[in-house]
Amino acid sequence: MARLRKETHTAYSDAASLRLRAAWLYYNQGLTQKDVAEKLGLSRSTVIRLLDEAMKRSEVQIWISEGIDTCVELATRLEKAYGLDEAVVVPSPRDASADAIASAVGLALGQFLSEVIQDDMTIGVGWGRTMTASLSSFRPPRRQNCKVVSLLGGIVTVHQTNPIDYTWRFAGQLGAECYMFLAPLLVDTIATKRALIEKCGLNAIYDLAENLDLAVVSCGDIGPHSTSLSEGFISKTELERLISAGCVCDTMFNFLDEDGRSVDHALNDRVMSVDLDTLKKAKHIVLSSGGAHRAIAIRATITRVGCNTLITDESAAEELLRLAEAQSGI
Repeated sequence: MARLRKETHTAYSDAASLRLRAAWLYYNQGLTQKDVAEKLGLSRSTVIRLLDEAMKRSEVQIWISEGIDTCVELATRLEKAYGLDEAVVVPSPRDASADAIASAVGLALGQFLSEVIQDDMTIGVGWGRTMTASLSSFRPPRRQNCKVVSLLGGIVTVHQTNPIDYTWRFAGQLGAECYMFLAPLLVDTIATKRALIEKCGLNAIYDLAENLDLAVVSCGDIGPHSTSLSEGFISKTELERLISAGCVCDTMFNFLDEDGRSVDHALNDRVMSVDLDTLKKAKHIVLSSGGAHRAIAIRATITRVGCNTLITDESAAEELLRLAEAQSGI
């Protein structure tokens, strides 16, 4: 299922698709290996190899045992509705908690990134529970001359997620050169932000962000499930002010309304992150987030920065399609 662009990565995409099809026929439809081989026009030894590879990649767990047909249908409809190069939809977990959804979607994200990262890439990464969860399945081959760039600053008190920590671990597993955004996530004034960028070496981060081969980001809703609130990055009072300003989305600690516009709030001016208008210049953008409650945030992020590959779960996919249909009916 992993591809960066359909026109340039069809060979790998076809291989992944064939592997999943073989697993579906064998595990879901109960065909023998011989029957699968005949149906797909392959040798039995090739089918055995494909099934073994699908098991090693945990694709059987994600894509097969929980119903690949529904997920693939939702993915196809999302691609059409939102103009995506590719959508990857995983089954929603029975436990609908934020952590369970992040784990399920993150697992698919880690597998996707393991397959698509190539030599000589400059990769910008955001943050969030989903992206942290992706590290458990991120097992890429060692790549040459890759750079991993943190797209936003860090935090002093760490609970579950920290942008700097994620960047370091991601780069380490890839064997890549790591560029850390060594600044606090929030500063007191715009003047401080400008000084840190211009006088403390952060301009190198911004320069690299202008020419990203791959940007990997997540987004959160503004409400009880918000990572920003649960991690203590913003107060309930600030949350209420953001909501009053029309905020529905937190993308790299940039707060957006339902149309993807930055809301009128001081936090947007004081956040230490690469500008979203710079992010949208990346050659390929991967957006990973799940849960029906985040559908509005996902749509707002797609509107603002674009998206080539969306990785999400069934509940978010269904709600995204409902939103698209409602919009087209207006």
